Amino acid sequence: MNGQRTVALIVAAGRGDRSGSALPKQYATVAGRPMVAHSYAALSAHPDIDTVLVVTGADQFEQLDAALGPVPRVAGGATRRLSVRAGLEAIAAEGGAGQVLIHDAARPFLPAAVIDRLLSALADAPGTVPVLPVADTLAQSGSSLGEVVPRDGLVRVQTPQAFRFADILAAHRDWSGDGEPTDDAQMMRAAGGHVVAVTGDSMLEKVTYPADFAAADARAGARFRVRSATGYDVHRLEAGEELWLGGIRIPHNRGLSGHSDADVGLHALTDALLGTIGAGDIGTHFPPTDPQWKGAASDRFLVHAADLIRQRGGIIDFVDLTLICEAPKIGPHRAAIRSRIADLLAIAEDEVSIKATTTERLGFTGRSEGIAAQAIATVRIPEA
Repeated sequence: MNGQRTVALIVAAGRGDRSGSALPKQYATVAGRPMVAHSYAALSAHPDIDTVLVVTGADQFEQLDAALGPVPRVAGGATRRLSVRAGLEAIAAEGGAGQVLIHDAARPFLPAAVIDRLLSALADAPGTVPVLPVADTLAQSGSSLGEVVPRDGLVRVQTPQAFRFADILAAHRDWSGDGEPTDDAQMMRAAGGHVVAVTGDSMLEKVTYPADFAAADARAGARFRVRSATGYDVHRLEAGEELWLGGIRIPHNRGLSGHSDADVGLHALTDALLGTIGAGDIGTHFPPTDPQWKGAASDRFLVHAADLIRQRGGIIDFVDLTLICEAPKIGPHRAAIRSRIADLLAIAEDEVSIKATTTERLGFTGRSEGIAAQAIATVRIPEA
């Protein structure tokens, strides 16, 4: 089964000395998130990609955890080639793959359409790369401007680059070329493999120098439209039920009653996220009349909504949840709820707000008959 899977490999092991950042550039902030988080989100949300593996420096695991949490990772090598080789060998040790995408973390904005084109092209070739035409005049450089170099037939090569796994692994294992290759397609060609080109995307520009960070922020701002939506849910408190709030089981003498685990916090957040992309509400996707959702954990609903947003190329910027009840007290559980929601949405904890209030003993929540929750989510969605 592993030999048929599609794995994405993100190369994030460099130091980025030219970037001017105090951090390795893959962990520096671009468009509000660590650079590596953007491509990881795009690759992990794509329906045709089964696993995403990050290759990072052996001394950068803590930075990776801060950026992405406990994701699959492997320590890289002294060069990009050795880092990719380490990733490929790790995939092979886990049973291999049918195909692999190799992507540089320094290209943070990865459109799903590029992934689609790459995977489609692999049906006819062992390797495929995204390219863009060269628009600028090219000239030789020296103490003064040299001869113009004809640009006809020249293209700019981007990542991710996609390969049949067995072929690119063999190319890496057999590499004996002089110097270091600049990309994996070069190694595939050296091994006699055919590499085809597909149309790339201007969003995939590489971030290398200090000015590139501002340009990347500008590209992200021009590409996305900010959307916000709200969610609201209520469930009855009953004896004999477990109490789940915000993905955390809370000790209490009563629990919330509903078709699933009745987690009002996650239900409200799910509706808010679905609202940002006009995808209906939680009942549309998980109807209470369907027996398969009886007693289901509500974290499945929240992750589904987040995946739908990322499949659109969207970014979850912030969620805010207010729990409304007389009891239990939310304060002692606030940090655990916040951490759990951040983990489920694959966002930073400071992008999650958890609040609680009472209704001064008024209404059904004031009489401790039930718990209510309201939420708002803010996301960025690519322009059509």
